[in-house]
Amino acid sequence: KTMTDRRRDSAVDGPFMRVKIEVGRGAGATPQGREAPLLRAQGHGIGFYSGFVVGSWKVEIMKVLLVGGSGMVGTFITPYLCQQHTLRVLDVAPPSHDVEFIEGSIADPEALHRALDGMDTFITVVMKGGQGGFTRDHTAQLAIDNYTVNCLGLHLLLLAAQEMGIPRGIHTGTMSVHHRDRTWYAGEDDVPLDGPNVYGLTKGFAEEICRYFAREFSMNLAVFRITGPSSRERFIERRNGPPTLGVVPTDEEDLARAYLAGLDFVQDGEGRFEAFFIAGDENQDQVNLSKAKALLGWEPRSHTVLNPRRNADHA
Repeated sequence: KTMTDRRRDSAVDGPFMRVKIEVGRGAGATPQGREAPLLRAQGHGIGFYSGFVVGSWKVEIMKVLLVGGSGMVGTFITPYLCQQHTLRVLDVAPPSHDVEFIEGSIADPEALHRALDGMDTFITVVMKGGQGGFTRDHTAQLAIDNYTVNCLGLHLLLLAAQEMGIPRGIHTGTMSVHHRDRTWYAGEDDVPLDGPNVYGLTKGFAEEICRYFAREFSMNLAVFRITGPSSRERFIERRNGPPTLGVVPTDEEDLARAYLAGLDFVQDGEGRFEAFFIAGDENQDQVNLSKAKALLGWEPRSHTVLNPRRNADHA
């Protein structure tokens, strides 16, 4: 059975939220009646992808380790993920939100084992030394920091996770694995990993580490190449401002919906590795998001906040 099938099966054991849902044709519906709305039940946002359904649904609650969850991206997505899953943060600094916290580094095997204990899955949002996508200049310390966090730390995390029977997770990558002088990103497997800086270089190596663990240890791993992660306020500001070459602002809620969809995606099968572009480019003017839509059921929707009348006209 697929994860969707298992969620429909009333005999499945484990913690669940039972919610009443009703899905009709709305913005983004295809001729076949399939759409990907963000449903809300009892005030909770739930990532859900289906056609026309009316009835009772059981949504699995997973224990998710958010590695680096005190940073910018982790802080953005935590409130949304907490509405559906139970979170624990591993970081060198405490998180802004009231979630379970374990102090430690991704490069510390002992801290990783403590943090992973009792978890169902994990998301890495830790990163070091982002430089943008244009400069190749870097110091020795910047190289040490990036290799330690982006490569060594990730390898140790995946090694510990598979040893502890936690073979499924999401790694946060970056569009900086590519040179940012492009105006079109044709596909995850079509654009070379040619980022000129040590940050993009090591994040590209990190994707190869994920491929290795998927191949050799049958882990299910998704990599999200994100771009322009933004709070809602910053997202609106960036959308209304002049464009920046190679950077597409992505709203916090769209990011969270992607991670919720990714957690579902990695539950099925084994030995899977997939990289996804995640960007707030609803018209796909710069970034081809067809893979994320096809495999995750995800596409950006926060732009409707900026133009609700347009959204209503297309409903």
